[in-house]
Amino acid sequence: MPDYAHGTGDHAPEELASLVGARLGLVFSARDSDFLGAYHLAAFPGGQIRVQPNRIPGDDGEDDLHAEDLPADWVLLLTTTAAGGAALAARLDAIDGVVRIDGPT
Repeated sequence: MPDYAHGTGDHAPEELASLVGARLGLVFSARDSDFLGAYHLAAFPGGQIRVQPNRIPGDDGEDDLHAEDLPADWVLLLTTTAAGGAALAARLDAIDGVVRIDGPT
């Protein structure tokens, strides 16, 4: 489970990965998974950030939602860190069009 989750309806996955990468000095790699579909991943010491569409391919040919309470066309930004998650989340909060949707309060 991610430490923090952010989402946006304003940016495509590739665009969001580029924005986050530029802000944090990270390089995202495009990946594809039977479980998650197409997504972007950046790893750093003590954590990782994943950018993925909310809509993921289902086994039955129908799309499922990663976060059922969010719009299907949203893009999710999921972070997992060993430490410093709050500081990272604050930097992500500052990206235009990105909102925090889950995490410690």
